Amino acid sequence: MLFRVILTSIALAVPFALPLASQAQNKGDDLILEMSQAYKKADGKRLATLLPQARGHALEPWAAYWELRLRLDTASVQEIHDFFARYAGTYQEDRLRNDWLLLLGTRRDWATFAAEYPHYRMNDDKEVRCYALLVESLTTGQASPLLVEEVRKNWMAQRDADDGCNMTAGRLIGLKKMSADDAWRRARSSMEANRPRAARNAVELVAPDALPLLADATVGPAKFLTAKVIAVRKVRKEIITLSLIKLATTDVEQAAFLLESKWGPQLSAEERNWVWGVIGKQAANKLMSADALGYYAKVTKDGDLTDDMLGWKARAALRMGKWKDVQSAVQAMTPEGQQDPAWVYWKARAVLATTPAPVAAPATAASGAPAPVMAPARAEALAALQSIASMRGFYEQLAQEELGQRITSPAKPAPLTAEEKAAARQNPGLNRGLYAILIGLRSEGTREWNYSTNLHGKGGMVDRELLAAADFACSREVWDRCINTSERTKGVVDAEQRFPTPFREAVVKRSAEIGLEAAYVYGLIRQESRFIMDARSGVGASGLMQVMPATARWTAKKIGLSSFTIEQLNDQNTNIAIGTAYLKLALEDFAGSQALAAAAYNAGPGRPRAWRNGPVIEAAIWAENVPFSETRDYVKKVLSNATNYAALLTGQPQSLKTRLGTVGPRDAATPEPNRDLP
Repeated sequence: MLFRVILTSIALAVPFALPLASQAQNKGDDLILEMSQAYKKADGKRLATLLPQARGHALEPWAAYWELRLRLDTASVQEIHDFFARYAGTYQEDRLRNDWLLLLGTRRDWATFAAEYPHYRMNDDKEVRCYALLVESLTTGQASPLLVEEVRKNWMAQRDADDGCNMTAGRLIGLKKMSADDAWRRARSSMEANRPRAARNAVELVAPDALPLLADATVGPAKFLTAKVIAVRKVRKEIITLSLIKLATTDVEQAAFLLESKWGPQLSAEERNWVWGVIGKQAANKLMSADALGYYAKVTKDGDLTDDMLGWKARAALRMGKWKDVQSAVQAMTPEGQQDPAWVYWKARAVLATTPAPVAAPATAASGAPAPVMAPARAEALAALQSIASMRGFYEQLAQEELGQRITSPAKPAPLTAEEKAAARQNPGLNRGLYAILIGLRSEGTREWNYSTNLHGKGGMVDRELLAAADFACSREVWDRCINTSERTKGVVDAEQRFPTPFREAVVKRSAEIGLEAAYVYGLIRQESRFIMDARSGVGASGLMQVMPATARWTAKKIGLSSFTIEQLNDQNTNIAIGTAYLKLALEDFAGSQALAAAAYNAGPGRPRAWRNGPVIEAAIWAENVPFSETRDYVKKVLSNATNYAALLTGQPQSLKTRLGTVGPRDAATPEPNRDLP
């Protein structure tokens, strides 16, 4: 009954909602869900038939968007403008405009693009932005340094090849505003990331005749590099570089051997440095830290490396305890790279580790008390830690502890006023977003919610508006929007919004029964599902604690749930029972290490068993060196979450460093690992 009340209250707040009873509105919901399925099946005829019945429904803008989007390439300009007028100010208006601008770009209809682009509010599509910069360049006949740099940045950031940025970069290269080296760097980064199409498109801009050679060089790089004898011209050198990069992603040692023994002398210093950087990164990612630093030592100019390569150099140096190498790697990063809290923290730690501690100066005649003398570099490092120290994240918490402060929950901000709450509850976009989520259109609802909070107005909502929007989502128990919205505040923090405790009785009771810390369980659930009951991952994990079917069956058997079925994973209590039981077994398997157990929960126990081998190191250093980016991020967030939850649940100051401890090889005196643990 509560669900229907929520839907009705939301529907009545949206201008497109029908003033009908909840039962009639729910019949309309079935229609919207049917249209959603028709859109996914690209069934335009079915959408056209159903659209008249959706008029007046709270989610009518979605229904109309789906119908027009499927036939956008044949729709008239008048139809498109009519859509914009009818749904002015909505996410769907701007979403269709985004789609149309991309279509206009592919059609090279620059006049229409130029007329429509000023009305585009999202401004978060890099390809649309590249088209806009191209139009500006074509219109003015100029390409300012700022325009060129923005194109370069957008192009390099694109994961895959796209028409807009590729075309704009090609024009600027043709005008000699960008260099051929930019295209080769784009090709190298794409090759390393295993995006051959993007690499091919970049090469095609500057050396189209070399595409057959590129195919030979990258399909069988070992054979190609062994067979070829000489590389004299620029294009051939770059193709050799791309082939070495491709080989390094699968065979570090052979790539290093061929670069050292054959190709190094024939490449430019910059090309050699880049390949050594890739080889060093690949070795570091395999936790071959000493070898990685050896490869990085062959780089003659760290400035030739990308931030990603330098990040892995810093990670390898951290594992080896080489603080000066950590410092030099971070200092060589771009200004943007150095501002990442991870590298702010580790650079500061490196400086503190290599700079003498303050010493007392001789007593002064006036006071007789010694005045401490601190090296300027040390003072700068402490200031850097202070600049990020807070409860907001993993490295922010570590920085706070490095300054001698424990982690506590910040004071709650001033209560929201009735007017602030009302503004959020009357916001059409927020209402439509929640409505869509509550009837099962989570993806659509999430996008509309995020647009309303982040993109609808320039700069997005301000802090108090975000707190009110988060409060709205919390009140409807849409916890992921509650958390994500509250996390966007800059000047204030509402810890209870950011770290809610749904299902508190069940989580606390179950944790106590099996000897788990409730804060650790909450930290994991928050990262796994954001408390979405019906969450389902791309690999099939389900429910609050995102348990895989095979793992669930194994764990259910272990704890005596003989009648367990996979469908029960979406049941709150069953999911919590199985998820916590597995987490407890993982924790026991790793001798109580929360970092290792979290990694096992995310990536399976076999991988962290291998990753723990090597020196005994701070768990923070170990976590930063986890080879999988998803698991690396996961471990840090789970432990950071747990620290904040512990501060909330206990009311006592907490230590992330204590929670982390150290990581090293399994102690031979401890029991053998549970090889059956899935």
